[in-house]
Amino acid sequence: MRDRVREPPLVCPGCGAAFDGELRFCPDCRLPLVLAESEPDRPRPVSARHDRARKIKPQLSEGELVKVAWAQNQAEGEFIQGLLLEEGVPSMLRRSAGFDVPDFLAAGPRDVMVPMSAAVTAREILLQADLADARPAVARPVAPGRLLAGLLAALLLGVLVVWLVGQLVR
Repeated sequence: MRDRVREPPLVCPGCGAAFDGELRFCPDCRLPLVLAESEPDRPRPVSARHDRARKIKPQLSEGELVKVAWAQNQAEGEFIQGLLLEEGVPSMLRRSAGFDVPDFLAAGPRDVMVPMSAAVTAREILLQADLADARPAVARPVAPGRLLAGLLAALLLGVLVVWLVGQLVR
């Protein structure tokens, strides 16, 4: 028979009663049982994920995501994320549109996205670090008439080049 490793006892966070490993909920309080702390005065080590979440300011985490910066690759994007996190700004990286190389997952440009409520703060932080332009990045839509005129001009230029090559070959 195998020796079982002795697990720490489970306690109820409500009434403080101790139980063995068979139960998962306190029969009296109906609260989930938690592991008993062997040294209650000693602080528990905080995971990297928990430490990151504690740095984020709640008022800067509301709204839709907006692009505040552009990075050349994953490493540069994570550097920018670290700068923003030090000031309490949550952020995430997104692959830039039109660049997808599955063989090199860390390669390629990234967009740094932050919630709408943190956009101004993030731009100020990036300006102080000389990582952003003074003007905010605003995507301007192309007018349909201007797009059609450009396409027609390119088509006309292509037809002219084909006609000239045809004249030279004769």
